Amino acid sequence: MAHFHTRAPLSRRTFLRGAGAAIALPWLEAMAPRTAFARGAGAAPPLRFAFLFVPNGKWMDGWTPEREGADFELSPTLEPLAARKRDLLVLSGLAQRNAEALGDGPGDHARSAACFLTGAHPRKTEGANILNGVSIDQLLAERIGRETRLPSLELGCEAPLTSGNCDSGYSCAYSCNISWKSATTPQLKELDPRLVFERLFADEGLAPEERARRLARRRSLLDHAREEAARLKVELGATDRRKLDEYLTAVREIERRIERAEADAAASPTPAPSRPAGIPADFGEHARVLCDLLVLAFQADLTRVATHMLANDGNNKSFKWLGVSDGHHEVSHHGQEPGKIAKLEKIDRFHVELLAHLLARMAAVSEGDGTLLDHSLVLYGAGISDGNAHNHDELPILLAGRGGGAVEPGRHLRFPRGTPLCNLYLSLLDRAGVREAAFGDSRGRLEGI
Repeated sequence: MAHFHTRAPLSRRTFLRGAGAAIALPWLEAMAPRTAFARGAGAAPPLRFAFLFVPNGKWMDGWTPEREGADFELSPTLEPLAARKRDLLVLSGLAQRNAEALGDGPGDHARSAACFLTGAHPRKTEGANILNGVSIDQLLAERIGRETRLPSLELGCEAPLTSGNCDSGYSCAYSCNISWKSATTPQLKELDPRLVFERLFADEGLAPEERARRLARRRSLLDHAREEAARLKVELGATDRRKLDEYLTAVREIERRIERAEADAAASPTPAPSRPAGIPADFGEHARVLCDLLVLAFQADLTRVATHMLANDGNNKSFKWLGVSDGHHEVSHHGQEPGKIAKLEKIDRFHVELLAHLLARMAAVSEGDGTLLDHSLVLYGAGISDGNAHNHDELPILLAGRGGGAVEPGRHLRFPRGTPLCNLYLSLLDRAGVREAAFGDSRGRLEGI
C-alpha cells in the first residue's frame, strides 16, 4: 500500500487502490512543488481538449449573434450559456469544404461527420475500402496521450456503426464516427456509462469474473479504496481534504446514477434487448452522465483528449419531452416552414443546454489558479450549417474555455466566409505544443483567437 507524506510533492499519478479499484486523484495543492507552493503558485495544470458534435446543422438565424466583438449578445439558441458568456468564443464564417460533394453526389450527412475533425473528403463507398483522414483528437492523442493513462476518450449516445449504407452510398462508418485513428480506422465511441466508469476507475488487472461478482453484490468501487483514502486525508491540508471529498462524492454520485439506470432496465416490463443496462432510458440523462464522466476523466488527468458525439449525423430522433414528436432530421429540412423551424429551435437549444451542463461542471472544479474550464478548450459544433440547405460553410462553431491563457474568450468573431475550420484546428494544435505545417485543408492559422 502506498505511503503518503508531506515533505515531497504528491505524485500526479497517485491512485487510491483497493481490491479491483484504481481511482486517480484530482489536482491537489499537495501536488505542487514545495518551492512553488511557498510562493503561492503551483505547477501549471495540463491543457485538455474536448470536441462535441451535434448532427443535422442548426437554425442559423437563431444561433448567430447579431453583433461582433466583446459586446455581443447571446442569440436565442445560445441563451442557456449566459452564465458562461465570458468563457465563450463564437466563431462565424468557418467551413469544411471537403464535406461538400466535390463530384460525389448526395451524402452530406456522412461527409459532415467524417470531415468534421479530419478536414478530409471521405471516399464514397459502402464497402470495406473506407478512406478518410486522421482526426485532430487522434493526432493530439498520439502526441500528448502518452502522458496519461488513456490517450483519448471517445463517447457518444448512438451506436458507432462501421459497415452498411447509411447515406446515399456512404458507409455507416462515416456518419457514425467523428474520431479517426487512421484514414481507414475510426476510433469507436463508447455508449455505455457503466463501461466508461469501469474503464476510468476499475483496476485494469481485475479479472472479468471478479468484476462481475462485485457488480452483482452492488458494491461501490469507492468501498474498496476507503482505507487508502482515509490514510491520504491524514497527510493533506484542509483545502485538499475538501477537494478530495468533493471529488469522491462526485464519483459516487455518478456511480449511483449508473446503478439507477441498471435497476430501471432490470425492472422494465419491456426491456430493450439492444440497449446495455447502464444506458439511461432518458436521452438527456444519457448525454449528461457521459459529460460528467468526461469531466471526471479530465479532473483526474486520466486523459487530456475527449470527443462526445451527441448523435450520428442524419439522426431522426424525436424529442417528445420538448414537445417535438417529429424526427430531428425531418424538421432540419424545414423548407422555411415556421412550425418546423420552431421545433428545430427547441432541439438546437436543448443541445446547447447539454453543452451548458458540461461547462458548468468544468467551471465548478477548482484547479491551480483557476478552474478545469480555464485549463481546457472545448469545441462544440456541427459539420452542416443549415440542415435544409446541407451547406458546409458558415458552420455553427463555438470554442469554450481559456486554454490556460492561450485564448481570449468572451467574444463573437466573424471570419471571411469559407475560412477553413482546419485553420482553427491548426491553431489548437499550436496551443498543445504540436506544431504542424498544415492540417486537412488549412490555409494557415486562425488569427485573433
